[in-house]
Amino acid sequence: MEIGFDKNLYMQRQKKFIEERIETFDGKLYLEFGGKLFDDYHAARVLPGFDKAGKIQLLYEMRDKAEIIFCISAMDIEKTRTRTGLDIPYDMDTLRLIDSISAMGISVNSVVITQFTGQQAAANFAAKLAIRGVRHYIHHPIAGYPQDISHIVSDEGYGSNPYVETTKPLVVVTAPGAGSGKLATCLSQIYHEYRRGIKAGYAKFETFPIWNLPLKHPVNLAYEAATADLMDTNMIDPFHLEAYGVSTVNYNRDIEAFPIVKTILGRITGDENFYRSPTDMGVNMAGYAITSDEICQLAAKQEIIFRYFQELCSQKQGRSSEEIVDRLGMIMAQLNLTPEGRPCVLPAREKSVEKDAPAAAIQLCDGRIVTGRVTALMSASAACVMNAIKALADVDDSQLLISDMALKPMLNLKTDILGSRSEVLKLDDVLFALAISAASDPMAALAMEKLKELRGSEMHSTQMLHAGDQDTVRKLGIRLTCDPVYPSKDLFF
Repeated sequence: MEIGFDKNLYMQRQKKFIEERIETFDGKLYLEFGGKLFDDYHAARVLPGFDKAGKIQLLYEMRDKAEIIFCISAMDIEKTRTRTGLDIPYDMDTLRLIDSISAMGISVNSVVITQFTGQQAAANFAAKLAIRGVRHYIHHPIAGYPQDISHIVSDEGYGSNPYVETTKPLVVVTAPGAGSGKLATCLSQIYHEYRRGIKAGYAKFETFPIWNLPLKHPVNLAYEAATADLMDTNMIDPFHLEAYGVSTVNYNRDIEAFPIVKTILGRITGDENFYRSPTDMGVNMAGYAITSDEICQLAAKQEIIFRYFQELCSQKQGRSSEEIVDRLGMIMAQLNLTPEGRPCVLPAREKSVEKDAPAAAIQLCDGRIVTGRVTALMSASAACVMNAIKALADVDDSQLLISDMALKPMLNLKTDILGSRSEVLKLDDVLFALAISAASDPMAALAMEKLKELRGSEMHSTQMLHAGDQDTVRKLGIRLTCDPVYPSKDLFF
């Protein structure tokens, strides 16, 4: 993959800028951290060269002066809201993140459960935190929020929230997802700090949209595509333009909320010009680390097409709406993109038409495209992956890598013992059979080693994959899109 982003330069500039922002205040900064701490695959895809673990690496380098507060909404716990890509509830994801961060030696201060109105699931989560020795706090909704500023900035408003004791100059406030109460927690803490005579500051760290790229830059439009379900829209920051005469990019929710945030900060601090624009609040240096605009534009366009296919399949399964799909279609139209602009789409469809069967295609990291179709023995995705590792191992296509001795018992186990209605082996079935063959066949062992080289490749299927195949493709590090077609007439998918 061609590199268009300098991760080392980004790390240096980002760290320095945050440290400068801390010193701007009374040596205490509450930093609202948006996006994913770990595995920021979106950023890595649209900014080739970006380290998907860059954010947590940044905090690791600043661990001596940083601690983390996690926010989670009681409403999200009650509704069992899940983390996209991992399919685990927000409360479990919070525990997972605490484990991962603590193992790195980064200080986790506590968990704040926000918007608590007696939700039983949230109360159970609080009890679980207590049992496990995790410090936690409960924030209740504030009457009149966000319009009644006088009440909000009072002992009956922010003052009614318990104060989270912190000891380090940088307090990162993060969450498993959007709408978790990070901003309100930051402002509540600043209120308490000022009551204690500490002139703490607030800032926001969001990678996207990138404020110093053009409004309609593909990287910024890719952010709109990624948040199409939230209806986020990139906008020129009117407050920044008015204050400084400089055009910068922000998004609608921050711009709409800014007058209220500005007023609240002014009321707490006594400084009406604490910040003059949403852009002023940000500390994002990503735009300065782009080394090839062309490469990043191409990557962002591919990301938009990827998101479009994802949403088409979600709509087909009743998990999305026509409005969101249309929104993504409009973003694609702005850049003259088509679904066929994803290189592996047409080869998969052409293979399907040629063989009159479901098919898949993988674009390898070296640019080669390999196809596969469903057979009497294995699924299209399994056939495609097998053909791909043959190509990488320079094994002739006619060469059998899996012996009948490995396949037949596995098929018998699947149908006769486990009672599967399908006589077609899924991808994980085939990979296990390959592993068995590799024990005695050097060619199979060589091909199996090549599975590692599939990480970062692109795949398209002419039908939606069952969960098993889809999960295995993801674990292999292959980025998958599908045409919105069910693999069978069965109602259960």
